[in-house]
Amino acid sequence: MVTLQGDTVFLRALEPEDLEFIYSIENDEEIWEVSNTQTPYSRFLIRQYLENAHQDIYEAKQLRLAICEKDGFTALGLIDLFDFDPVNQRAGIGIIIRDAENRNKGVGKEALGLLINYAFSKLQLHQLYANIGTDNTASISLFTNFGFKQIGVKKDWNKIHGQYKDEALYQLINNKQ
Repeated sequence: MVTLQGDTVFLRALEPEDLEFIYSIENDEEIWEVSNTQTPYSRFLIRQYLENAHQDIYEAKQLRLAICEKDGFTALGLIDLFDFDPVNQRAGIGIIIRDAENRNKGVGKEALGLLINYAFSKLQLHQLYANIGTDNTASISLFTNFGFKQIGVKKDWNKIHGQYKDEALYQLINNKQ
């Protein structure tokens, strides 16, 4: 996998040294709402995942990359392609910036732009989709900035803190194919 370079960030493959970073994200209950996580992950399971992270997207059906500042190697967040479907040329896309102080600085925007470009130009995908809670205004703004359109709402889709919340489905069609 080629490292994807932007002006201020780059996306890189996961490394064994990312274990604690991924562990902190996967076990942060505040993030579970956006990641559809229900239970904590052990370091053992994350270590196993990292050992297999070298698999090709065609084999694993997903691609998870670390988002790093251009002048460092430390991960600020993660960005994923998931449910990769090469037959129908589509995938889901998701992003998380771990620490609040790194949000709203353009890191996520640049990372998302890099992965969209990679998905459309290198993987030749026809479409990307994102599942976003209807109250997650920051993510809605981020994705619609790139032309994602809301195509539906799943009513009472996720139960969060005892309350059901709606989740919208956003889609971006690659019209340059």
